[in-house]
Amino acid sequence: MKTYTILCPTDFSECSLNAIEYAAKLGEKWNATLILLHVPDKEDYEDLFPGQVLEDSLQTAKKKLQSLVDTVREESLPRGLTDCKGLVQEGETIGTILEMAESQSAHLIVMGTEGINEFKKNYIGTKSSKVVLSADCDVFIIPRKVFFKTPRKLVYATNYLEEDKLAIQRVVDFASVFDSELDIVHVSTRVNTIDKALHLTMVEEVAPFVSLEKVNYVLKSYRDDPGLGLESYLITAKGNVLFTLSKKKSWFEQFFTKNLSKKMSFFINKPLYVIKRL
Repeated sequence: MKTYTILCPTDFSECSLNAIEYAAKLGEKWNATLILLHVPDKEDYEDLFPGQVLEDSLQTAKKKLQSLVDTVREESLPRGLTDCKGLVQEGETIGTILEMAESQSAHLIVMGTEGINEFKKNYIGTKSSKVVLSADCDVFIIPRKVFFKTPRKLVYATNYLEEDKLAIQRVVDFASVFDSELDIVHVSTRVNTIDKALHLTMVEEVAPFVSLEKVNYVLKSYRDDPGLGLESYLITAKGNVLFTLSKKKSWFEQFFTKNLSKKMSFFINKPLYVIKRL
Protein backbone atom coordinates (compact mmCIF):
# COMPACT_ATOMS: atom_id res chain seq x y z
CA MET A 1 0.00 0.00 0.00
CA LYS A 2 1.37 3.40 -0.99
CA THR A 3 2.32 5.70 1.88
CA TYR A 4 0.09 8.70 2.44
CA THR A 5 2.07 11.85 1.59
CA ILE A 6 1.62 15.31 3.11
CA LEU A 7 3.28 18.39 1.60
CA CYS A 8 3.79 21.34 3.93
CA PRO A 9 5.28 24.56 2.48
CA THR A 10 7.20 26.67 4.97
CA ASP A 11 8.74 30.14 4.93
CA PHE A 12 9.75 29.82 8.62
CA SER A 13 7.03 32.27 9.71
CA GLU A 14 4.84 31.65 12.76
CA CYS A 15 1.86 30.59 10.68
CA SER A 16 3.90 28.08 8.65
CA LEU A 17 5.28 26.58 11.87
CA ASN A 18 1.73 26.05 13.10
CA ALA A 19 0.95 24.32 9.81
CA ILE A 20 3.95 22.00 10.30
CA GLU A 21 2.61 21.01 13.72
CA TYR A 22 -0.79 20.17 12.22
CA ALA A 23 0.85 18.28 9.35
CA ALA A 24 3.02 16.27 11.73
CA LYS A 25 0.09 15.36 13.99
CA LEU A 26 -1.95 14.20 10.99
CA GLY A 27 1.06 12.30 9.70
CA GLU A 28 1.34 10.45 13.01
CA LYS A 29 -2.27 9.29 12.77
CA TRP A 30 -2.04 8.31 9.10
CA ASN A 31 1.50 6.83 9.15
CA ALA A 32 2.34 9.37 6.47
CA THR A 33 5.48 10.76 4.89
CA LEU A 34 5.76 14.50 5.55
CA ILE A 35 7.62 16.71 3.08
CA LEU A 36 8.59 20.19 4.25
CA LEU A 37 9.01 22.43 1.20
CA HIS A 38 10.83 25.75 1.15
CA VAL A 39 10.58 27.98 -1.93
CA PRO A 40 13.28 30.70 -1.80
CA ASP A 41 11.95 34.24 -2.20
CA LYS A 42 14.30 37.22 -2.40
CA GLU A 43 11.91 39.68 -0.73
CA ASP A 44 11.14 37.24 2.08
CA TYR A 45 14.85 36.66 2.63
CA GLU A 46 15.44 40.38 3.10
CA ASP A 47 12.94 40.28 5.96
CA LEU A 48 14.01 36.93 7.41
CA PHE A 49 17.78 37.39 7.18
CA PRO A 50 18.50 41.14 7.10
CA GLY A 51 22.01 42.12 6.08
CA GLN A 52 22.85 38.79 4.45
CA VAL A 53 23.60 38.31 0.74
CA LEU A 54 21.21 36.03 -1.10
CA GLU A 55 23.55 33.01 -1.21
CA ASP A 56 24.23 33.24 2.54
CA SER A 57 20.49 33.54 3.15
CA LEU A 58 19.86 30.42 1.10
CA GLN A 59 22.40 28.44 3.13
CA THR A 60 20.83 29.72 6.36
CA ALA A 61 17.39 28.69 5.09
CA LYS A 62 18.61 25.19 4.25
CA LYS A 63 20.01 24.83 7.78
CA LYS A 64 16.73 26.05 9.30
CA LEU A 65 14.78 23.60 7.13
CA GLN A 66 17.00 20.69 8.16
CA SER A 67 16.57 21.71 11.80
CA LEU A 68 12.79 21.56 11.36
CA VAL A 69 13.04 18.15 9.70
CA ASP A 70 15.21 16.85 12.55
CA THR A 71 12.78 18.16 15.15
CA VAL A 72 9.75 16.60 13.43
CA ARG A 73 11.57 13.29 13.06
CA GLU A 74 12.55 13.24 16.71
CA GLU A 75 9.05 14.05 17.96
CA SER A 76 6.79 12.33 15.42
CA LEU A 77 8.54 9.20 14.10
CA PRO A 78 8.06 7.39 17.43
CA ARG A 79 4.36 8.34 17.29
CA GLY A 80 3.59 6.93 13.85
CA LEU A 81 4.97 9.31 11.22
CA THR A 82 6.69 7.21 8.56
CA ASP A 83 9.26 9.80 7.48
CA CYS A 84 9.98 13.52 7.23
CA LYS A 85 12.21 15.13 4.65
CA GLY A 86 12.98 18.65 3.49
CA LEU A 87 13.05 20.01 -0.04
CA VAL A 88 14.28 23.38 -1.33
CA GLN A 89 12.97 24.25 -4.78
CA GLU A 90 13.47 27.62 -6.45
CA GLY A 91 10.66 29.12 -8.52
CA GLU A 92 7.45 31.12 -8.32
CA THR A 93 5.87 30.25 -4.98
CA ILE A 94 2.36 29.12 -5.97
CA GLY A 95 3.42 27.31 -9.12
CA THR A 96 6.27 25.56 -7.32
CA ILE A 97 4.01 24.35 -4.49
CA LEU A 98 1.55 22.94 -7.00
CA GLU A 99 4.29 21.34 -9.11
CA MET A 100 5.88 19.72 -6.08
CA ALA A 101 2.52 18.44 -4.86
CA GLU A 102 2.09 16.72 -8.21
CA SER A 103 5.65 15.40 -8.54
CA GLN A 104 5.63 14.04 -4.97
CA SER A 105 2.13 12.53 -5.42
CA ALA A 106 0.92 14.43 -2.37
CA HIS A 107 -2.47 13.49 -0.98
CA LEU A 108 -2.71 16.66 1.11
CA ILE A 109 -1.18 20.15 1.24
CA VAL A 110 -1.07 21.71 4.70
CA MET A 111 -0.18 25.41 4.76
CA GLY A 112 -0.55 28.44 6.97
CA THR A 113 -2.29 31.72 6.31
CA GLU A 114 -1.75 35.08 7.94
CA GLY A 115 -5.51 35.51 8.35
CA ILE A 116 -7.13 38.93 8.33
CA ASN A 117 -3.85 40.87 8.08
CA GLU A 118 -2.95 39.04 4.89
CA PHE A 119 -6.40 39.59 3.46
CA LYS A 120 -6.30 43.31 4.14
CA LYS A 121 -2.96 43.62 2.35
CA ASN A 122 -3.97 41.50 -0.61
CA TYR A 123 -7.72 41.48 -1.07
CA ILE A 124 -7.70 39.88 -4.51
CA GLY A 125 -5.92 36.71 -3.47
CA THR A 126 -3.37 35.16 -1.14
CA LYS A 127 -0.90 32.34 -1.48
CA SER A 128 -3.10 29.97 0.47
CA SER A 129 -6.30 30.87 -1.36
CA LYS A 130 -4.61 30.48 -4.76
CA VAL A 131 -3.32 27.06 -3.78
CA VAL A 132 -6.84 26.08 -2.67
CA LEU A 133 -8.24 27.10 -6.05
CA SER A 134 -5.60 25.38 -8.19
CA ALA A 135 -4.49 22.27 -6.30
CA ASP A 136 -5.55 18.81 -7.43
CA CYS A 137 -5.20 17.32 -3.95
CA ASP A 138 -6.89 18.29 -0.68
CA VAL A 139 -5.72 21.48 1.04
CA PHE A 140 -5.74 22.15 4.78
CA ILE A 141 -5.39 25.84 5.71
CA ILE A 142 -4.13 26.74 9.21
CA PRO A 143 -4.52 30.34 10.49
CA ARG A 144 -1.49 31.95 12.11
CA LYS A 145 -2.78 32.10 15.68
CA VAL A 146 -4.37 28.64 15.68
CA PHE A 147 -2.16 26.13 17.48
CA PHE A 148 -2.76 22.42 17.26
CA LYS A 149 -5.19 20.78 19.63
CA THR A 150 -7.04 17.52 19.21
CA PRO A 151 -10.19 18.38 17.21
CA ARG A 152 -13.26 17.51 19.28
CA LYS A 153 -15.86 18.97 16.91
CA LEU A 154 -15.69 18.86 13.10
CA VAL A 155 -18.15 20.77 10.95
CA TYR A 156 -18.91 19.73 7.37
CA ALA A 157 -20.76 22.30 5.27
CA THR A 158 -23.15 20.50 2.96
CA ASN A 159 -25.58 21.41 0.23
CA TYR A 160 -26.68 17.75 0.02
CA LEU A 161 -25.16 17.06 -3.36
CA GLU A 162 -24.50 13.55 -4.62
CA GLU A 163 -20.75 14.18 -4.17
CA ASP A 164 -21.33 14.93 -0.47
CA LYS A 165 -21.88 11.22 0.16
CA LEU A 166 -18.27 10.49 -0.80
CA ALA A 167 -16.83 13.63 0.78
CA ILE A 168 -18.55 12.96 4.12
CA GLN A 169 -16.90 9.55 4.26
CA ARG A 170 -13.53 11.33 4.07
CA VAL A 171 -14.53 13.54 6.99
CA VAL A 172 -15.71 10.48 8.91
CA ASP A 173 -12.26 8.93 8.47
CA PHE A 174 -10.73 12.11 9.90
CA ALA A 175 -13.19 12.10 12.80
CA SER A 176 -12.52 8.45 13.55
CA VAL A 177 -8.76 8.83 14.07
CA PHE A 178 -9.27 11.71 16.50
CA ASP A 179 -12.51 10.38 18.04
CA SER A 180 -14.20 13.65 17.05
CA GLU A 181 -17.85 14.60 16.95
CA LEU A 182 -19.15 15.57 13.50
CA ASP A 183 -21.81 18.16 12.67
CA ILE A 184 -23.12 17.99 9.10
CA VAL A 185 -24.55 21.46 8.59
CA HIS A 186 -26.72 23.01 5.92
CA VAL A 187 -27.31 26.76 6.11
CA SER A 188 -30.56 27.77 4.47
CA THR A 189 -31.02 31.33 3.15
CA ARG A 190 -33.74 33.32 1.43
CA VAL A 191 -32.21 32.45 -1.94
CA ASN A 192 -31.49 28.81 -1.15
CA THR A 193 -34.08 27.58 1.31
CA ILE A 194 -35.29 24.12 2.33
CA ASP A 195 -37.88 23.27 4.97
CA LYS A 196 -37.48 20.77 7.79
CA ALA A 197 -39.32 17.99 5.95
CA LEU A 198 -37.03 18.23 2.93
CA HIS A 199 -34.02 18.41 5.22
CA LEU A 200 -35.07 15.16 6.92
CA THR A 201 -35.44 13.51 3.52
CA MET A 202 -31.94 14.59 2.56
CA VAL A 203 -30.56 13.35 5.88
CA GLU A 204 -32.12 9.93 5.23
CA GLU A 205 -30.23 9.76 1.93
CA VAL A 206 -26.88 10.76 3.42
CA ALA A 207 -27.03 8.87 6.74
CA PRO A 208 -26.20 5.39 5.32
CA PHE A 209 -22.84 6.78 4.18
CA VAL A 210 -21.90 8.03 7.66
CA SER A 211 -20.43 5.26 9.81
CA LEU A 212 -19.96 7.34 12.93
CA GLU A 213 -21.79 7.35 16.25
CA LYS A 214 -21.16 10.97 17.22
CA VAL A 215 -22.82 12.73 14.30
CA ASN A 216 -25.43 15.52 14.20
CA TYR A 217 -27.43 16.73 11.19
CA VAL A 218 -28.11 20.43 11.49
CA LEU A 219 -30.33 22.80 9.51
CA LYS A 220 -29.65 26.48 10.20
CA SER A 221 -31.42 29.46 8.67
CA TYR A 222 -29.58 32.68 7.89
CA ARG A 223 -31.29 35.41 5.95
CA ASP A 224 -28.41 36.66 3.82
CA ASP A 225 -24.90 35.32 3.22
CA PRO A 226 -24.55 31.58 4.04
CA GLY A 227 -20.89 32.18 4.86
CA LEU A 228 -21.86 34.45 7.74
CA GLY A 229 -24.41 31.90 8.87
CA LEU A 230 -21.81 29.16 8.90
CA GLU A 231 -19.33 31.38 10.73
CA SER A 232 -21.96 32.03 13.38
CA TYR A 233 -22.59 28.30 13.72
CA LEU A 234 -18.88 27.50 14.05
CA ILE A 235 -18.61 29.94 16.93
CA THR A 236 -21.70 28.82 18.83
CA ALA A 237 -21.08 25.09 18.26
CA LYS A 238 -17.38 25.45 19.13
CA GLY A 239 -16.31 23.70 15.95
CA ASN A 240 -12.56 23.05 15.67
CA VAL A 241 -12.21 22.39 11.93
CA LEU A 242 -14.42 23.36 8.99
CA PHE A 243 -14.62 20.95 6.04
CA THR A 244 -16.02 21.81 2.64
CA LEU A 245 -16.09 20.19 -0.80
CA SER A 246 -14.59 21.94 -3.80
CA LYS A 247 -16.88 20.85 -6.60
CA LYS A 248 -19.06 22.60 -9.14
CA LYS A 249 -22.16 24.15 -7.56
CA SER A 250 -20.92 23.20 -4.10
CA TRP A 251 -20.80 25.26 -0.95
CA PHE A 252 -17.15 25.88 -1.67
CA GLU A 253 -18.10 27.95 -4.71
CA GLN A 254 -20.77 29.82 -2.78
CA PHE A 255 -18.37 30.68 0.04
CA PHE A 256 -15.03 31.12 -1.63
CA THR A 257 -14.97 31.44 -5.42
CA LYS A 258 -16.21 35.03 -5.56
CA ASN A 259 -13.96 37.41 -3.61
CA LEU A 260 -12.14 34.37 -2.25
CA SER A 261 -9.94 36.25 0.21
CA LYS A 262 -12.87 38.09 1.74
CA LYS A 263 -14.85 34.90 2.16
CA MET A 264 -11.93 33.03 3.69
CA SER A 265 -11.44 35.84 6.17
CA PHE A 266 -14.71 34.73 7.79
CA PHE A 267 -12.83 31.73 9.13
CA ILE A 268 -9.54 33.24 10.29
CA ASN A 269 -9.85 31.53 13.66
CA LYS A 270 -10.68 28.05 12.35
CA PRO A 271 -8.64 25.63 10.24
CA LEU A 272 -10.26 25.02 6.85
CA TYR A 273 -10.02 21.62 5.14
CA VAL A 274 -10.99 21.72 1.47
CA ILE A 275 -11.72 18.34 -0.14
CA LYS A 276 -10.56 18.50 -3.73
CA ARG A 277 -10.24 14.84 -4.71
CA LEU A 278 -12.91 12.19 -4.13
